[in-house]
Amino acid sequence: MQYSEAQQGRTFIIRLEDGEIVHETIERFATDMGITRAALIILGGADKGSTLVVGPRESRTLPVMPMQHELYEAHEVTGTGTLFPDENGKLLLHLHMACGREENTVTGCIREGVKVWRVMEVIMFELTGTSASRRPDPETGFKLLEA
Repeated sequence: MQYSEAQQGRTFIIRLEDGEIVHETIERFATDMGITRAALIILGGADKGSTLVVGPRESRTLPVMPMQHELYEAHEVTGTGTLFPDENGKLLLHLHMACGREENTVTGCIREGVKVWRVMEVIMFELTGTSASRRPDPETGFKLLEA
């Protein structure tokens, strides 16, 4: 386990608009506002054609081969995530979202492109006083959080 302590900075209430790509819009907003680290909660609608990463094909096989799932229609969503810079200072949103329609639900990472259906609400909590960042892990190929 690794950990560091942080303080809460500003809190932002954000409404994403129809058609926006969630991770691109949030990363751009954070850059524009001078946010380098944050925690987020999100809810709203994801549009048809949005893509989630829904797990590796095999749990312990390397290299990791991601599976993708494309939403077949608009879905209700809720999610939570973190925003930290990578080794080059580029902000990377890591957010998992549960997407439901009728009795079906799929959960996954939004990094392949989730598009807003009508509206999505985001609460972003800025984190200050920490140097936590994402660093490349040669074994998995992931950019892992280093506290």
